[in-house]
Order: sequence, then structure tokens, then C-alpha cells
Amino acid sequence: MILAFVVAGIIATEPLLNAATTARDWIGMKLGWLYVLSTTFFLLVALFLMLSRFGKIRLGPPDSRPEFGTLAWFAMLFTTGMGIGLVFWGVSEPIHHLTSPRSAEFVPPEGEPPPPEAATEALSLSYFHWSFHPWAIYIALGLALGYFAFRKGLPLRPASALHPFLGDRVFGWPGHIVDILAIFGTIFGLATSLGLGTLQINGGLNHVFGVPINSLVQSIIIIVITSIALLSVLAGIDKGIRRLSMINLWLAFLLLVAVFVLGPKLWNVSIMITAAGDYLSSIVQWSLAFPSPRIDQQAADWTTAWPIFYWGWWISWAPFVGIFLARVSYGRTIREFILGALFAPVAVSILWFGVFGGSGLFYELFRDGGLSALSEEQRAFRMIELLPVGPIVGGVISVLLIIVVAVFFVTSSDSGSLVVDTLASGGSIHPVKLQRAFWAVSEGAVTLVLLVLGGENALAALQAASVVTGLPFAIILLLMVWGLGKALSSEPRPGGPKEQRAEDHVHPAGPR
Repeated sequence: MILAFVVAGIIATEPLLNAATTARDWIGMKLGWLYVLSTTFFLLVALFLMLSRFGKIRLGPPDSRPEFGTLAWFAMLFTTGMGIGLVFWGVSEPIHHLTSPRSAEFVPPEGEPPPPEAATEALSLSYFHWSFHPWAIYIALGLALGYFAFRKGLPLRPASALHPFLGDRVFGWPGHIVDILAIFGTIFGLATSLGLGTLQINGGLNHVFGVPINSLVQSIIIIVITSIALLSVLAGIDKGIRRLSMINLWLAFLLLVAVFVLGPKLWNVSIMITAAGDYLSSIVQWSLAFPSPRIDQQAADWTTAWPIFYWGWWISWAPFVGIFLARVSYGRTIREFILGALFAPVAVSILWFGVFGGSGLFYELFRDGGLSALSEEQRAFRMIELLPVGPIVGGVISVLLIIVVAVFFVTSSDSGSLVVDTLASGGSIHPVKLQRAFWAVSEGAVTLVLLVLGGENALAALQAASVVTGLPFAIILLLMVWGLGKALSSEPRPGGPKEQRAEDHVHPAGPR
């Protein structure tokens, strides 16, 4: 079915793009409220579980302990959950909100630049899209799967979280349908992300070394990085994903510090704090915003194009990120899981957008940077070029950015192959390495075909398809959270009865 989609994307790119875009727009107008309410609900559930008595429950037997150290665990969480997207949009999204604002009050007269005060809202909206809500979605699925797999002894697959409703039918065709939807969402989401990473690497090579931007170069990039990902796959989680994630965490930190030190420091600190305050003070209003076009057409169009698009995209990504989060979180308490997967990544997102997005906004507003005239994949490199350093230092920083994107590509492909193989093997947490290698090659091949042969329109269709895929999975996610709540309600209270019925509490072996 995935192959059929790829072939259709090559043969009938425009019709497929039109169909996917029409479906996306219809969902945004008619069912966008479902995305708005469900993502907000997931965030509220995460906060409740973290603060409640359930926070002490471990994802595993009561005596289980974490498989990975805290720093390595967080590195794998972050590089898988955001990775390429954060680097790609770190400069581009605030610039887009600056030049195409949500609020009519920030629309400048024709021919005039945006007002400086629009920069704060541009950055705070980026925080909104990349902070609490996406990670709440990942937590909803990851927590449900981790609980049912490691606490109840069920396979690590989305259908297992529906066991309170379906019973043993999760092992039949109803469960298989859920897993197939998860595989589709994972493959499509990965291909989109890897395609964006390829475009940015090509844009960086063009900016630094003059390498042309064309299909041949992009093909070579995908083949080379997929080959590196294969080595990581064969090395296993501990030696592959964990080590690469740690390396990239430090490289990304070095890049962040370099841009902050060399960039407009006072401006970045000021706008970062102000935008964070605006985001936190507006989070309730923005979280529940679904304006009617009869009242405010501009706000309705913006909501469909941005928050609803993002929520659908994150939900379609949830099987990939959620399963991986569950896989590497064995032995952690629910409170540890939520603290690590919600607040730590949000802090990094605020810092990243504050430094990269803040610098881009500064140079666009006050140095005539021309970032808005460039394509998304070239804006970060243009921002680096505008730093008050010589071309040699600027070139080194740009190369570092290319390396960070490339390693994010590798970790995304590696963890993606682990997730897809886990789903395809019925939830096995010990997939065969050769099977994972097959999926890593398949992901690279899908990205290659869509990006090189299908062109940019194929990627646009894929992004729209991800949003459409997110619709049924939003409903499934709501049921999974409900099932998790039913199961948690049967857990003994602290100080209460220590024993449960054998069928309610299985002590599975750890993921090792």
C-alpha cells in the first residue's frame, strides 16, 4: 500500500496533491475542533497524572529500574521527538509569522516592513506549536504503550492500549487495523522529516561550498546518510541510537551557544523572556481557539494553516515517537516519564527558537537580512552569515549545522526503523537487526522517490496526507488514554493492598 502511494505520487502528482490538500482543508474547517480539543485534553491528562498518586507507578514491575541514564534517555527523547524539524523551522517559522501574522493588527501597510512588536508574537506562536502540545501528544501514546507493555505484559504495539475495550481482539483484525494505521503514519511522517532534512543539508552545502541544489545531489545525500543509518541500526540501540543521540545533543548545544554568544545577545534574551511570558499567558486562549470564518476569516485561515496542521502532523507522528519513547523508558515512573518528556524538551525548544528565531527576527527587522525572501531551508544559513564574524568562522558554524541535521537524519531513520519493525513484528521489543536494516533502507527509498522523482509537490502531498492520517489516530489516541485511565484506576493506592489479580498485573521481563 505504501508502494502504491509512492507510485501514485510519481505518476499522478498533481491529482494526488489536490486530493490530499482538499481533504486537509475539509478536515481543518469541519473537524479542526477535534484536533483542538484532543491535544488540549492530552496536555491536561499529562499534568494530572504527573501530579497525582499515579505518578509513582513504574513502567514495569515495581522493582524495575531505568535501562538508560537520564542524560542519554533525554538525548534520545529529544533527537527523536523534534530533531530535524526544530532545526529546519528554528529560523523559518518565526520569520513566516512575522511576514504573515496571525493578528490583523500586525499586518503592515503595503510596501512597508512589519512592525518590531510583531516579532514577539511571531516567536511566541512558534513556542506554542513546538512546546507543550506536541509532547503531550507523544506522552499520551508513549505512556499508554509503556504501561500496557511493561506493566501488563502485552506486546509493544498501539492496539495493546485498547485491551480494556477490545480484550483479546487486539490480537485479531481490529488490532491489526490500528497497527497498520500506525505504520502508515510513521512511514509518511519519517519521509516528510527526512525530506526536509535532505533539503536543508543541500541548502547548506550550496551556501557554504557552492554545491548545486538539484535531484542528483539530494539523491547522493539520502544514499550516504541512509548508509550511515544502517551502521547505527546494526550497532543496536545502546551503541547506535544512544551514542549518536549523545553526540548530537552536545553538537546542538555547541551550535546553540555559538549563535547565542556571537548573535544579538541582549535582544535574544529580551525577546525570549517576553515571548515565553506571552505564550504562557495566552496558552489557554490559543489552545481552545477555533474561530469561525463568519467572524474572522483571517484568524480561521491561520488556525487551519498552522495549529490544526501541526496538531494533525504531531498526531500522525505519535506512533513513531510514542513507541520509541515507551521502548527507552522501561523502569521509569510515570512522573519521571512526564517530567522528562514534557518539561525538558519544552525548555530546549524555547531556548532554540529564542536564539535561532530571535537572531533571525533581529537581522530581518534591523539589518535588512532578506531572510523572508529565501526558501525555508536556506534561512538558517543566511542568519549565520549575518553574524558579526568572518567568513571562516561563519563557514565553520554552517558546517556544524549541516552535521547536526545529518546526525538527526541518522537517528530519526534508525529509531524509525526500530518502531516500524516493532509494529510489523507484532510488538516484539527484540526485532531482528536485518529486519530493521530493511526498514531503514525502505525509509530512505521512500524519501528518495518522493523528493527526487515526485518533486516538491509530492512532499506537499505527503504533508497533507500526514494530517489526514492523523484524523483517525486522534480518535484512537483518545480511546488509548481512556483505556489507560481504566487500567490505572485498578492500581492499588499507596499503603493499600499490595496484591492484584494475576491477570491484572503481569511482571514482564525488561526490554534487555
